[in-house]
Amino acid sequence: MSGSTIENKLSVLRKFFRLYGSAAIAFSGGVDSTFLLKVAHDELGEKAIAISALSVLSPKRETEAAAAFCRNEGIRYFTFQIDPLKIHRFKNNPENRCYICKKEIFTKIISLALKNGVFTVCDGSNADDTGDYRPGMKALAELGIKSPLLQCGFTKSDVRELSKEMGLPSWNKPSAACLASRFVYGEEITEKKLKMVENAEDFLHGKGFSQLRIRIHGENLARIEVKPEDFRKILENKDEITKYFKSLGFIYTSLDLIGFRSGSMNEVIKNERD
Repeated sequence: MSGSTIENKLSVLRKFFRLYGSAAIAFSGGVDSTFLLKVAHDELGEKAIAISALSVLSPKRETEAAAAFCRNEGIRYFTFQIDPLKIHRFKNNPENRCYICKKEIFTKIISLALKNGVFTVCDGSNADDTGDYRPGMKALAELGIKSPLLQCGFTKSDVRELSKEMGLPSWNKPSAACLASRFVYGEEITEKKLKMVENAEDFLHGKGFSQLRIRIHGENLARIEVKPEDFRKILENKDEITKYFKSLGFIYTSLDLIGFRSGSMNEVIKNERD
């Protein structure tokens, strides 16, 4: 895509924030929300705030990075604690789990934004997010949440390119998703299994793997998704990996031969509907 087209999108995005005059950004610290927050803050100053929901679904490394970014940029940052396992039906992990969770979380974000005099709440959905099964977007629409990146036509590659130009530390950050996305639909989500997944992923990140997921099947099986070019490295470290995973409680460790892909747990839904 030409630079002029990207710059046009950025210009429209800046106008969006100036039009609304204030904005609360649902902030995860990921590529999209970091870029969105930066642009909002550049345009609105103190009238742009960041709000994060802290829970067992967010790896500690992500919440710490989000807080550090806001401190470094001088952005007003608000957080609240939420226990998604106490949200009705969430832990049963139905196919609309994301809808259930986002409805609860964004209702609280709206309330916190209003308490701070901000009437526009935005999330970081982009144009690429329309290509997968995302029931959470229904919740955003019902609550009137704005998705300026999507509205302005930004793709993930657009966001990364402009983030790099702006010097944002997130420009090449691997795509992330909440830890609940690691579970098979219909399988109960527990705090124990969430920690198993988080610790397993932290271990592989520490070994130098960047883009990865640990999908959990029951309490016994960990399915590793990494990029195909990282398969050899996984096999070279298989003894250390399986030993550590067993210490977490996984009896079996497998390598997905298709490799990393976002939303792989949705493949079952797609197959059933085809």
